[in-house]
Amino acid sequence: MKKTKFYNIHEKLGAKIVDFANFKMPIQYSGIISEHKAVRNSVGVFDVSHMGEIFVRGEKALDFIQHIAVNDASKLGEGRVQYSAMCYEDGGIIDDLLIYKFSDTEYMLVINASNIKKDFKWMNENNKFDVNIVDESDEYSLLAVQGPNSQKTMLKILEEDIELEYYHFIKTKAAGIDVIISRTGYTGELGYEIYFKGDQSAAEKLWNEIFKAGEEFDIAPVGLAARDTLRLEMGFCLYGNDIDSTTNVLEAGLGWITKLKKESFIGKNALLKIKEEGITRKLVAMLSKEKSFPRKDYEISQNGKPIGKITSGTVSPILEKPIALGYVQKEHSAIGNVVNFNIRGKEIPAEIIKLPFVNK
Repeated sequence: MKKTKFYNIHEKLGAKIVDFANFKMPIQYSGIISEHKAVRNSVGVFDVSHMGEIFVRGEKALDFIQHIAVNDASKLGEGRVQYSAMCYEDGGIIDDLLIYKFSDTEYMLVINASNIKKDFKWMNENNKFDVNIVDESDEYSLLAVQGPNSQKTMLKILEEDIELEYYHFIKTKAAGIDVIISRTGYTGELGYEIYFKGDQSAAEKLWNEIFKAGEEFDIAPVGLAARDTLRLEMGFCLYGNDIDSTTNVLEAGLGWITKLKKESFIGKNALLKIKEEGITRKLVAMLSKEKSFPRKDYEISQNGKPIGKITSGTVSPILEKPIALGYVQKEHSAIGNVVNFNIRGKEIPAEIIKLPFVNK
């Protein structure tokens, strides 16, 4: 198992460490609810150095990305970020990702930790554009600083003021360290992701400077468990739960990033056929008023008949109510429709609602 350059800090803070995507990662520190609320109400810091960074370089870098990703990367200017996905020929999702444009000949693709080897292999297998594809995941560390007070915290350690628009990034220095800072995140809050190369001492210096800067805001370290509850309150998909090779972008509600009018990309023909024939199931958001804890793979039913399965579920720390995402048959997917979570033989009513669960 790998360790991030912040591992010693996590241990000193008493974090509960788990094995995740071939890394030893902090799942929680003080507790999921307190960490979750720290991000919603002020500012929290996540170590997400397990994420993958794949660089694509060459004269036809854009052509390659257009070929493998469903969104239209030609719309990206330098210093812009785009959310996208990659699909197999049958339309199944390989991964969702962020595309960073440094120049016409250099892009960075940020992918899910559990998919790094698979994605990298698939990219190389589909490289018919003679671009240079390099996995630099082990060279980069990544911190996410998220919450209403994230900008006030970051401004104290940056070489220059940041007035980044959403899904933009810059190269600058933080605590004297060369960094790439993007205004992105997985929480729905104002936030920044900080990519940098450097040894353990540089990593620990940056961590300590961020926490010193955020001390007045009661900045808190946040583990992967609260990261999951935060993203679920916003209805953001998690690969391996809500999307995977057995799901497609149209039924997953990701049609907005899927540009079917774009020139041919892998999976386009399958997706065009699915769109023409109509999806048979749909990923929906469900909210219950009854005490329960919906979990992945619990059955969803209506009138005693199974109509789908939960893909992600929790009790929202903000709403203090059970929330879940799950696929249901298309005819049962309307907003306002009441379905049931089947939990240990008991049917718990839940209403299908419009995302997000928590409005920001």
